[in-house]
Amino acid sequence: MANRAFLALIVGAVVLIALAMSAFTVRETELAMKFRFGEIVNANYDPGLHFMMPFVNNVRKFERRIITNNYPSEQFLTSEGKILRIDFYIKWRIEDASRYYQATGGDEEVAAGRLGSIVKDGIKGVIARRTIQQVVAAERTEFTGEILKITEGATSGLGIELVDVRVKKIDLPDEVSESVFLRMRQDFDRQAKELRARGAESAEKLRAEADRERTEILSAAYRDAEIIRGEGDAKAADIYARAYQRNAEFYSFHRSLQAYRESLGTQNDVLVISPDSDFFKYLNRSNRR
Repeated sequence: MANRAFLALIVGAVVLIALAMSAFTVRETELAMKFRFGEIVNANYDPGLHFMMPFVNNVRKFERRIITNNYPSEQFLTSEGKILRIDFYIKWRIEDASRYYQATGGDEEVAAGRLGSIVKDGIKGVIARRTIQQVVAAERTEFTGEILKITEGATSGLGIELVDVRVKKIDLPDEVSESVFLRMRQDFDRQAKELRARGAESAEKLRAEADRERTEILSAAYRDAEIIRGEGDAKAADIYARAYQRNAEFYSFHRSLQAYRESLGTQNDVLVISPDSDFFKYLNRSNRR
């Protein structure tokens, strides 16, 4: 009885071990390949739990995420025959696990080395078509785009997708660095002068347009003011005329008082009028009374 229990325990342990050896898990950040006696059986596993035959199959896993590799400074020749020392790094990821394994044996260092050689050749081709000034002043997207285009076919043969190439530093030879910077400074000065000239031209156009609009607005305002003033004078004249028709004597007296108020009593003014004139008509009447 004891022997049967011990045997059952052993069989259960063997079964558990076999189950454990036959199951494997693929994470979101991993790529997995299953082999059968060294031959690739399956290289397309989704994340999750999967099974294999123990002792017959084995599984290798690779990084699914983007990998970054830095490379030491390398010398490149420009179209002028000048030497540039360039530091760069690349970002890549495995695109086809089966092709990647066949090309590199699944060794990340081997893949980085072969990829670095491909990218160096691409950089060499891009630099060889440019002068030093063009290399220094080139847009990063344009520079990187050309390298990616040149290296696309070679990297796909490795089962690798080249995500990005970044230049960290460009060292110029001592004998040309000063002339390159001087030339760049002159180009930037020329561009600045062109921009200032365009700005001054635009400012003159805006100023002329503003002056024209100001003149038009003032002219329209003056015209409207004259029209309103004329209408007011006409209305006032009509009121005065109707008042004169109702009582001519009172109207004449009122107008004379206005004239006295505006003409008499002002300091340092001299008024030369005959005392018998109509201007003093109402004042003379009051004196007689």
